[in-house]
Amino acid sequence: MNNVVLIGRLTRDPELRYIPNSGTPVSTFTLAVDKQLSRDKKQEMEARNQPTADFIRIVVWGKMAETCANYLVKGRLVGVQGRIQTGSYDDKDGKRVYTTDIVANNVEFLEWGDNNNRSSGFDSSGSDFPDIEGFHPIDNDDIPF
Repeated sequence: MNNVVLIGRLTRDPELRYIPNSGTPVSTFTLAVDKQLSRDKKQEMEARNQPTADFIRIVVWGKMAETCANYLVKGRLVGVQGRIQTGSYDDKDGKRVYTTDIVANNVEFLEWGDNNNRSSGFDSSGSDFPDIEGFHPIDNDDIPF
């Protein structure tokens, strides 16, 4: 079984490119996923300039790649479900470099709108909800619970 679920923040805006000949969109971004540390351990690591998060490269294909590139920005909180993919290549000096990426099957946008107000996501009026096919704001009075 090869299944990964991550929640983290983008370290920079996604990069979008298209595969030559096929035109298939592919987007890449890095997700900062906090390590599960006690408050004391986290402060100790920060004092030593050691990372308190893992930085994981995410690869997204197809329509979702374009959606990610259009609507995600640095600092935005997202959930990613996918699989681990490993590989290798020879760098310009002939040294073997090993890679580990997460190939996303699903990317959930956990924040919308103004990133300065991280706790609220989008407001109840839906004014910060982007125009994405299949997504539309609902009135809270329509929720049956």
